Amino acid sequence: MGALVLSVLLCLVSAVAYAGGAIVQERVAQSTPDRPYAPLRRPAWWAAVALNCLGALLHVVALAYGPLSLVQPLGALTIVFALPMAAVFVHRRAGAAAWRGAVLATVGLAGLLALTGGDGG
Repeated sequence: MGALVLSVLLCLVSAVAYAGGAIVQERVAQSTPDRPYAPLRRPAWWAAVALNCLGALLHVVALAYGPLSLVQPLGALTIVFALPMAAVFVHRRAGAAAWRGAVLATVGLAGLLALTGGDGG
């Protein structure tokens, strides 16, 4: 497997981990009593922190295999992945505007990568 392909795969898994962490943290925050530091007592909160740490670690490792001009924009896929993940795991329906935004973000990302693509030098 080429270094560039590995970098892209690491970026995608990183974005999924970040999105999962955000969804879990939101759920914990909504279901926790309104007391200071209450979420810190919930194992799910720490699982979300672990997902965010995993996302950060994978993002850094992806930088070892691919250029910053590829890795950093792919991090924006977190927003795109969070929408369907929330629909599946949290049963939150997304409206047409949210889906249009996800499609436009993906198209914009593809355009940006097409403009900055090249030999990576």
